[in-house]
Amino acid sequence: MKKLFLQIVCLAGLMAFVSACSESLPKGAQEILKRISPPEFRAVDYPVVDFGAVADSVTDCRDAINAAITRCSDEGGGRVVLPVCTVYCKGCINLKSNVNLYVPEGCELLFSCNPLDYLPAELTVWEGTEMYNYASLIRADHCNNIAVTGKGTLNGNAKTTFARMRPQRSAQQDSLRQMGIDLVPVRERYFGAHSIMPPNMIEPFGCKNVLIEGVKIIDSPFWIIHPLFCDNVTVRGVNIVSFNKNNDGCDPEYTTNVLIEDCDFNTGDDAIAIKAGRDQDAWRIGQKTAGIVIRNCRFSSRCNGLCIGSEMAAGVENVYMYNVHIGDCYTSIYFKSNLDRGGFIRNVWVNNITVDHVKTAFIRFENNYHGGRGGFFPTTFENFEIANVHGKVSDDCGFYAVGVEGYPIRNVCLRNIQLDSCAVPYIMRNTKDLRFDNVSVGGVMLPESPEETDMLQLKTD
Repeated sequence: MKKLFLQIVCLAGLMAFVSACSESLPKGAQEILKRISPPEFRAVDYPVVDFGAVADSVTDCRDAINAAITRCSDEGGGRVVLPVCTVYCKGCINLKSNVNLYVPEGCELLFSCNPLDYLPAELTVWEGTEMYNYASLIRADHCNNIAVTGKGTLNGNAKTTFARMRPQRSAQQDSLRQMGIDLVPVRERYFGAHSIMPPNMIEPFGCKNVLIEGVKIIDSPFWIIHPLFCDNVTVRGVNIVSFNKNNDGCDPEYTTNVLIEDCDFNTGDDAIAIKAGRDQDAWRIGQKTAGIVIRNCRFSSRCNGLCIGSEMAAGVENVYMYNVHIGDCYTSIYFKSNLDRGGFIRNVWVNNITVDHVKTAFIRFENNYHGGRGGFFPTTFENFEIANVHGKVSDDCGFYAVGVEGYPIRNVCLRNIQLDSCAVPYIMRNTKDLRFDNVSVGGVMLPESPEETDMLQLKTD
């Protein structure tokens, strides 16, 4: 009886805390949440075994899965249900409108490791530049009401092929980026079977009303969840354990009204990286990423926790993150661009964050990330409120904010922040209206209006 009483008291306290947090959310976040609602589906199941799938871990079930998806969509929607076994898929799964791909607990959807199975090439945005590349492992093109749900596992099987590709600083990557700068017609940016650029794991493209819920994702080829040109996206209760190179957890790009909640992201790159295209391509497209709410998540990343940029040339605004624990990472909260990007990062609210260990700056604003190609299109950084953050250790620097001369990082409030230990409390240059309000490093309160400092070299991701 006493145990039951304590459980009731704890539950009541938790509900009161959640209610208080909800009431204290900025109006902008509340308005975004009102616009987000997960899709609903007919209560009709389409088992893939009825379409010829053989769940023996070696027989290719791709045609059966896609046939079930097509039938389900044509008949008004429902669930396409995978069996509780290992289901092998030799190529891309193509979701269609009103379909929920259901991966039950005990099911492993194992994808082929042969890049040629992901042809013909599909239109995508790869690190901010449009191109035709390998199809994503799960893809939807201009669909309404789609979902991937369940407690099963999606296995990208990338470690032997895709994860061994090394596009960074390659001639092929340089060629693609030059195509973007020169605005080469997108139809001519076809890389196909010769591409060394791995595909994303899950990519809804131009979709409305998207839900990804409950699944575990391992061994992804590249970015893991990449909502692209989408609206009304919910990513909930997803468990990612994938440490390949460039394994970002979730990268909304050119996308609006996104809720990411109750997720565990254990990633080889950024846990969450909010994007909006690269340079001239993004200016041509002109579709900002806006209205992102991230809450009640846990991050452990080989790069950064929350990151905005550096591909953000069409602009990112109205981002809210709260109630998040960040374990070990490179930088816990990072806003980055460079002098080729232009665009803006603005109206960001971060609250109630705990951080164990960062290898470089604890909180970082950087307007010339990795230099650039010689342009001079400074990004607008303005209107940031970061409050109620506790960090244990930063190996390098507490707070790093470096803008561009004549284009300062503006209107930043850092409030109620405690960092237990770091080498350098802060580095500031080219900022305006940046304020420390009850901020301490190693038990020492920082001045409310910090003076600019000499530049110091930090580690980069």
